[in-house]
Amino acid sequence: MATLRLFAQAREAAGTDRVEIDATTVGAVLNEARVRFGEHFAAVLASSRVWLNGEQASEDDTVRGGDEVAVLPPVSGG
Repeated sequence: MATLRLFAQAREAAGTDRVEIDATTVGAVLNEARVRFGEHFAAVLASSRVWLNGEQASEDDTVRGGDEVAVLPPVSGG
């Protein structure tokens, strides 16, 4: 199981800051999150960066037990 960590708008859209997901790729983790958390979460995810164990990730990257996938929406402000 991988831990999906959610920050800022992604956390707000999901209603949680972390969830355990059983998947083999970053893309599969994100797809499961889209199913669980719905359209608003999916919209936030579309503009977010995704990291795997502290490094920028692609949806094809392999996920192993204990890995952390983090969703970081863009920062706004001025």
